[in-house]
Amino acid sequence: MSSSRTLSVNGIELYLLEAGEGPLVVLCHGWPELSYSWRHQIDALARAGFHVVAPDMRGFGKSSAPADIGAYSIFHTVGDMVALVAALGESNAAIVGHDWGAPVAWHSALFRPDLFTKVAGMSVPPPFRGRGRPLDSLRENGITNFYWQYFQAPGVAEAEFERDVGRTMRALLGRGFSDPSASLFIDTSKGFLGDIPADRPLPNWLSEADLASFVATYQQTGFRGGLNWYRNIDRNWDLTAPWQDAQIRQPSLFIAGAQDSVITGLIGAKRVSEMGRVLPNIKAKLIIDGAGHWVQQERPDEVNAALIAFLKENAP
Repeated sequence: MSSSRTLSVNGIELYLLEAGEGPLVVLCHGWPELSYSWRHQIDALARAGFHVVAPDMRGFGKSSAPADIGAYSIFHTVGDMVALVAALGESNAAIVGHDWGAPVAWHSALFRPDLFTKVAGMSVPPPFRGRGRPLDSLRENGITNFYWQYFQAPGVAEAEFERDVGRTMRALLGRGFSDPSASLFIDTSKGFLGDIPADRPLPNWLSEADLASFVATYQQTGFRGGLNWYRNIDRNWDLTAPWQDAQIRQPSLFIAGAQDSVITGLIGAKRVSEMGRVLPNIKAKLIIDGAGHWVQQERPDEVNAALIAFLKENAP
């Protein structure tokens, strides 16, 4: 069974769930999630012989949520993971990320190959640094209602999501990004959540007790910390200029649900098909039929088996 504690790292407090002994594995959740999103992986990996830690990431849950939007850049979030490994007394780790946690994992491996010796990402392919800032590129292509854009103005998305946190989390987790109604383009008259009813039934992989855990936390914290990650998208493009066209050469793994709209759209599908350009040492690319965006919660047995096989391969 996992335990919990809070560590001082990189100038903030990180709350984490922890289990097991052995080589260190760091699990990075995405938005709007928590360390609880890894509940099916933590004990399974610990039983397989690993020391597993899953933090509430910066801005989420019981971890610190700095007020400054600029404190949520990719340098800050990767810096948290570097400092976490040091605080745990380790000299290297494998790192795994889902959703927004995947860019943290990919960039951790990119920036610090000496420290992060294996990397796995779920749902979001590895970084392809484009020719221009992402938000600028959207505008230049005539796009004004993508969800990244909706999240930029402080207070707008917060007000929508915090109006009824129970309905928000039921819609975001229960609907995910595989439902045909879950467009990533926003009808501003309806907001991000659209017309999802407050009593919509949950999918079979998410219990009412699971949902209640997320709801209770977000009722306390609000959503601003996590949304601030999106407010650094263009800044992250600027900061990563030195790594243009760089490769992640450590052993790598990619996992996603076949029905996840993050990878089924034109750009996402292209990035999945071409990820070998960034990951020359990719060991497996697992696309799970019938699964959507919350893949580690939806299909834990398949995800756990793939992670354990990957982490044990060439283990010291």
